[in-house]
Amino acid sequence: MAVHPSAILEDGAEVHASAEIGPWSLIEAGAVIGAECRIESCVRIYGGTRLGARNRVCHGATLGSEPQDLSFRPERARPLTIGSDNCFRECVNISRGIKREQGTRIGNRNYFMAYSHAGHDCIVGDDNILANTATLAGHVEVAHHCFLSGQVAVHQFARIGAYTMIGGLTGVSKDLPPFVLANGQRAVIVGLNLVGLKRHGFSSEQRARIKAVYRLIFRSGRRLADALAEAQQRYPCDETNEIIDFIRASERGVTGFE
Repeated sequence: MAVHPSAILEDGAEVHASAEIGPWSLIEAGAVIGAECRIESCVRIYGGTRLGARNRVCHGATLGSEPQDLSFRPERARPLTIGSDNCFRECVNISRGIKREQGTRIGNRNYFMAYSHAGHDCIVGDDNILANTATLAGHVEVAHHCFLSGQVAVHQFARIGAYTMIGGLTGVSKDLPPFVLANGQRAVIVGLNLVGLKRHGFSSEQRARIKAVYRLIFRSGRRLADALAEAQQRYPCDETNEIIDFIRASERGVTGFE
């Protein structure tokens, strides 16, 4: 284990022998740092935070900090659990949980750019990118392979579907279904994330079905329940099921097309 002389490892912190801890960083008691993690300078890893393997945490980042919630009390704290192969760039802040038993959860291979933030009790899946200062309020769920551009703000309890791309300066106040592009001061869907779908191996037939499903649901003028049932019947496939399941599970309402 390579630990800089100025770093502080409190008694009760668990740090893997292959991890690196940089200058002036603090690993609190109760934190767990996995194999081959790189903790750079001036980082604070709070107690109750567990990192998997090969995570990189850059200068000034704080992981597992106190939730920005006025009802927080230390006895109500829940953990922050992070998977493997994530990168947290300069001054990223991820809050620990407070209300869900499992706390805040970050998956694998996510890239959090400088000053991005995930609030308490968020669930972030795998292979997502949050650009500079992108912000998730508490209880937000982000699926996988999503791209949130700079200064995106997602309202508490909102959900972001898989393979979604959100333009810069967008405020997301409702659930955003999978496979779409969204933009606007209050987000609206402006199309499908066709470039992202291509890059991730979706065939032209799959992309065409996704487009047809959204056209039927949002453009046909049918009642939503009827449109969902018809889409499931006319375009049976995994992508259709993912869209329909997402919409049916929505509690905040679903973002519509412009």
